[in-house]
Amino acid sequence: MSDLSNFINALPKAELHLHLEGSLEPEMMMDLATRNSIELPYQSVDEIKEAYNFSNLQDFLDIYYQGMNVLQTEQDFYDLTFAYLEKVAKEGVVHVEVFYDPQGHTSRGIAFSTVTNGILRALDDGQEKLGVSSELIMSFLRHLSEEDAFATLEEAKPWFDGRIVAVGLDSSEMGHPPSKFERVFNAARDLDLKLVAHAGEEGPAEYVREAIDLLKIDRLDHGNRTIEDDDLTQKLAKSGIAFTVCPLSNLKLCGVTDMKEHPLKKMMQAGLKVTVNSDDPAYFGGYMTANFMSVADALKLSKDDIAVLCRNSIEGSFLTDEEKTQHLDRIDDIVSSHQ
Repeated sequence: MSDLSNFINALPKAELHLHLEGSLEPEMMMDLATRNSIELPYQSVDEIKEAYNFSNLQDFLDIYYQGMNVLQTEQDFYDLTFAYLEKVAKEGVVHVEVFYDPQGHTSRGIAFSTVTNGILRALDDGQEKLGVSSELIMSFLRHLSEEDAFATLEEAKPWFDGRIVAVGLDSSEMGHPPSKFERVFNAARDLDLKLVAHAGEEGPAEYVREAIDLLKIDRLDHGNRTIEDDDLTQKLAKSGIAFTVCPLSNLKLCGVTDMKEHPLKKMMQAGLKVTVNSDDPAYFGGYMTANFMSVADALKLSKDDIAVLCRNSIEGSFLTDEEKTQHLDRIDDIVSSHQ
């Protein structure tokens, strides 16, 4: 392991953009299919890995939703979640705020409680056994209707006692602007939930503006295309809102064709509060350290740049001020020891 990767792993960091269903590794997909007697269109793990070679968001989503079919029981969702936590705990991740897509499961006849309770049980064990704290974010699928999102919000209400802390917005971005979900986000805000949304991944900077002005989000997921709008960039730099950028995802989905062209460093230089995350690591080729290394190498990031990204992840999280201070102090200590 290189000196830089050791430094990255040593720094406490939060992952703020991770879809639990996107951490379904081919081996687990095959194991769960066998366990649940689900017939897959693949005969081997190698065939699944080959299917993970896609070049755009829609092709990825097609296999992503297909992969969901193997998730049937509360134990399946527990195993999926805990396997992810075990991986990132080894990479210096001390806190995660993870997404899940209940509509992708209830539409298959899997009970909301089955999905949610399996995930929450694993998150509790992640805190106890691995020392990784967590929050759970329920995402709405934007290719479905706002009425469907309202129904999901209603079904989730028993878990708004601190077990689900936020709502998000994901899936196919183009043709489904944030404005489509303005009313349901207003309703979620009235329930004292935190608000996040994907915008500016494939969609234009205008989608980012809608997410900020209409949905009034607390954190922006992706947001790469913000820098195409100077006024918007200056506004968001001044606001201090955190961006959850996902480098390997952007490369795999051809948002960038060369990591040297990734906008992350320009975003940092523009004063935006950028964080690094893995998005759907089983599909995109790497967890947190791999994502940090991909931009560190391609964009020639310094150790100070890496430390800023880690600090941003803690500051942009939903942790308490006291918890943030503890992690930030630890980052400062590690940076000082490497100077």
